[in-house]
Amino acid sequence: MQPTLVILAAGMGSRYGGLKQIDPVGPSGETIMDYSVFDAKQAGFVKIVFVIQRNFEKEFNEQISQKYKKHIPVNCAFQELDDLPANFKLPAHRVKPWGTGHALRAAREVIHEPLAVINADDFYGRSAFQSMAENLNSVDLHRSDWFMIGYKVIKTLSEHGGVNRGICQSENGYLKSIEEIFNIKKEGEIIQAQDKDDKIHTLDPSTPCSMNFFGFTPTIFKILEDSFVKFLESSGQEEKSEFFIPSVVNEIINSNQAQMKILGTDSSWFGMTYKEDKPSVVANIQQMVKNKIYPSPLWV
Repeated sequence: MQPTLVILAAGMGSRYGGLKQIDPVGPSGETIMDYSVFDAKQAGFVKIVFVIQRNFEKEFNEQISQKYKKHIPVNCAFQELDDLPANFKLPAHRVKPWGTGHALRAAREVIHEPLAVINADDFYGRSAFQSMAENLNSVDLHRSDWFMIGYKVIKTLSEHGGVNRGICQSENGYLKSIEEIFNIKKEGEIIQAQDKDDKIHTLDPSTPCSMNFFGFTPTIFKILEDSFVKFLESSGQEEKSEFFIPSVVNEIINSNQAQMKILGTDSSWFGMTYKEDKPSVVANIQQMVKNKIYPSPLWV
């Protein structure tokens, strides 16, 4: 079965109009999300599922998803605070979203095929989508043989400050663990970073890191459900606790319930961690348009 792309966009919500997800970066006003949808379609993804907040559905359909529906089928799934497993209730003071794992779980009723999941505000590159689609096309739907795009950490940095990344440890091309490393930046010719204990580390520029571009079979949804139950039992009463996809991946791989192949890419990740990053993102996309990688306007 050909794969679906899930785009996590619930963070757009009530602040729509001032978010980097819809900030124009292309020469004809295209957003980063436009390029992700375009690249996914070119690579062979046959459906897009946006995870959004339900109270944003009307505005999202009118102002965002309509422009894609002429080119590829679009569905929406809704991340809602009170969408919890049986026997759990929303804590009285909880207002913070439950995290990316909960967002992906929201798509469980509309996806029965291989899927990839990305952030709405990251530029991942054409070759990354092609590699992911090729691998998802050949999976056994009933097995937990998963994938992630591993970017070289040197290609994910900002010139304007430190960034946090999921640094990957691998063995024979398969993921062994993801560890969140903080304040990664170039100091001269050296890449330095801090771990959770504030210890300083030096990273090899080619170290693979996760930018939350994962590929799954539908088995992920049962695994998410079980993991979310454990999370709620241990941390569900904490007002700011979050249930993240990389944490689930770590847990499942360490318990040998799944394996995740790291798909290397020479693509550069673009994002706007700092407002000063936008000019370089715009310049990079303009160069790709000049090189005929993308048409302008994008949706001809």
